[in-house]
Amino acid sequence: MLASVLPPDIIHLNHCCVGFEQQDNRIEIYFKNREAVLSDLLIGADGTNSVVRQTLISDSLPNYANRMSWRAVIQYNHDLLSPNASTLITAPDGKNFLLIDVGEGYTFWSAGALSADDFVHQSATNPKIRVLERFANWAEPVEAIVEATPVDAIVERPIYDLTPLDSWSKGKVTLLGDAAHAVVPSLGQGANMAFEDAYQLAECLKASPDNIETALHAYENSRIPRTKVIYERSAFEGNRSYQPDSEVTLREMVKPSQMKQDEFEAWLYDYKPSVNR
Repeated sequence: MLASVLPPDIIHLNHCCVGFEQQDNRIEIYFKNREAVLSDLLIGADGTNSVVRQTLISDSLPNYANRMSWRAVIQYNHDLLSPNASTLITAPDGKNFLLIDVGEGYTFWSAGALSADDFVHQSATNPKIRVLERFANWAEPVEAIVEATPVDAIVERPIYDLTPLDSWSKGKVTLLGDAAHAVVPSLGQGANMAFEDAYQLAECLKASPDNIETALHAYENSRIPRTKVIYERSAFEGNRSYQPDSEVTLREMVKPSQMKQDEFEAWLYDYKPSVNR
């Protein structure tokens, strides 16, 4: 859908960026086993392990959050799962299991567990075995839905985030999405922030079409304060959900009488990007 509104032949796949250099008015971008490309603007939207970020800022590598995640979406029904609802099961030993009805008979499940080891097995048979071992003897339908999930449908990932930055632009190079502000997935805002970034950046570039550096300055000034708050809240709530009292904590967090939570959710979900022209 997004590509359909772009000019033809403007998207070039199978390019691995390995670095760049800023010249007087242009940026020379280097790709593995390919010729360099000259550009007026470089946007590093290359994820948590961003090459653009490391070249631009040379800050620390992603921070391992001491937990592993397993996720899948399958066609699945169970008497204990209500339609149009989500179910969260927690344990005092640093584990939780989330099930969400995503419509048309499909269920999304996500398992999380504290783990000092961020090693991900390469064998396709290991993720399913690993989840079943970690969540053995759990309340139904945990084991049942994992058993019903094909091995190749399970995505196993260590959880990382990136330390927030006071600035993510230099010259005519900037960052967007996880490359700028990767967070742990406790608020479900990672992709949303990337969309917000893209919209805000486009507005800033339209407002200052003749001065890219001015546009990037406005872009990061408008986005950094908000993304820092989401980072801190994500880290805080993510850590709390793996503590021994997680069941009580999570129950309290969703009480509608908690004005602070309501105010935060209004700030989070009612956000409307704007540009001071």
